[in-house]
Parts: sequence; C-alpha cells; structure tokens
Amino acid sequence: MNDSSIEEVRPVLQARDVSVQFGGVKALTDVSLFVRPGEICGLIGPNGAGKSTFLNAATRLVNYATGSIMLDGQPLEGVETRDMIGRGVARTFQNLGIYASMTVLENVMLGAHHRLGGSFAKAIFAPLRARALERSNREKAMAVLEEVGMANLAARAAGSLAYPLQKRMEIARALAAEPKILLLDEPAGGLTHGEVHEFGALVDGIRRRRNLSILLIEHHMGLVMSLCDRIVVFHLGRNLAEGTPAEIKSNDAVIAAYLGKAA
Repeated sequence: MNDSSIEEVRPVLQARDVSVQFGGVKALTDVSLFVRPGEICGLIGPNGAGKSTFLNAATRLVNYATGSIMLDGQPLEGVETRDMIGRGVARTFQNLGIYASMTVLENVMLGAHHRLGGSFAKAIFAPLRARALERSNREKAMAVLEEVGMANLAARAAGSLAYPLQKRMEIARALAAEPKILLLDEPAGGLTHGEVHEFGALVDGIRRRRNLSILLIEHHMGLVMSLCDRIVVFHLGRNLAEGTPAEIKSNDAVIAAYLGKAA
C-alpha cells in the first residue's frame, strides 16, 4: 500500500491518547492507533500488552477514562455497545461465540440482526414486511457463506463443524453485518500451520473484494507479517512501535519486548 497516496485519507478508525483503568490498574495509557480504508493493520504485543482491552474500548464493551475513538470521523463516546454493529463495526472474539444447535446459516444470519428491526410488534402488524426482511437476510447470509466457501454447509448444525470451519463461520457472521471495519481478536488461535495459511488467504481475499478495513490482533507472527500492511505494537499498555512488517521485524525495542531484554 502506498503511504504517500493515502496519507490524507480519513481513517476508518482512529484512537487518540486512549487510557483505560480498572480500579487502580491502568490497562492502557495514552495509546493511539488508526486504520485506513482498505488496510489490514496488525496490533501485536506480548501477553498483557492491552490489545484485547483496546478492542473492548473500541467496541464500547469497556469505557475509556481519557482520549477519543472516532469511526469515520464521528466520536464513539456515548454510543451503546449494542449499537456498534449498526455503526459498521464487527468483531470476532478469542473464544468462539457460536450457537452449536443452530445451523450454520442461522448463525450467519444473526450477524445481520440489526437490519431486521427486532420488533415483535412489527412481525405481528406488518408480517409481509417482516417476512421480506427475513428473506433478504437469508439470501445475504447465503451469499456470504458462498464467499467464504461454506455454502454447502449451510444446513449443518454449527456444533458439528470442525474447529477451523467454526472459525470461518464466525468470520462469515461478522461479514453479514456489512461492516466498515472488521476487528479480529486472535483468529488463528488453535489452527495448524496449514490452516493458518488458508485462513490468511481467506482474510486477504475478503479485504480485497470488499475493500474492507481490518484490525488484526494475532500472536502468529508469520500470519501478521505476511498479511498486514502496517503493524502497531503495544507493550505494558502503551504504544511501543509502528511501521511496516519489515520495520517492525527489525525494531530493537520490539525484539526486546518479546524477548524480555532491555532495548
């Protein structure tokens, strides 16, 4: 990605000087980060660096004490967690949140629930419109399953899928929300080397087809270095470094943080 051609483009997600505190413990201190349109930005750091806390702040699962987080130039202060998906933010979690007894298609359809209105009264008093919305949601969910190569599994119970396919299904559910930005929290966890390679190809293809912005938290450095346009490093709840994969790979401070040595 050519930095000089996009440096004036407004970030999809931008955090400035964000701090998060739990009681007397500071989980994040004045961290800043941005994700450009169509960019895959990696967020890495040793365990306890504050990476997942940042995602929780960006999705309003936790409050931040100071700083600001903007989505498409609009502040997220005061936005409820349940409204974030409607604002264009979709997320996956370290622990899969699948509904095992529901079908793959039904799980993916849940990603677009915010478009259905969710009103029981609407279903009673405007049944034709409710059915039309449901049909549209089903068709879009099937299109997403086709995109991720799982259309043939639509009728399968989600709990019967192998773990890598459950991971893929979770990505499909996030895409069903038609997000502006996708936040991935350690999506390669538990995958074999070959599965990680396939997963990376899936994510890169999604980004290219949709021009989707992605913020990736991941410990698998091979995946991060091959997939990301730019990488931000947190350490002990603070910004440590930022740069291209090549720059981060040779950064002495980053190497020291991971190896536990003084820079």
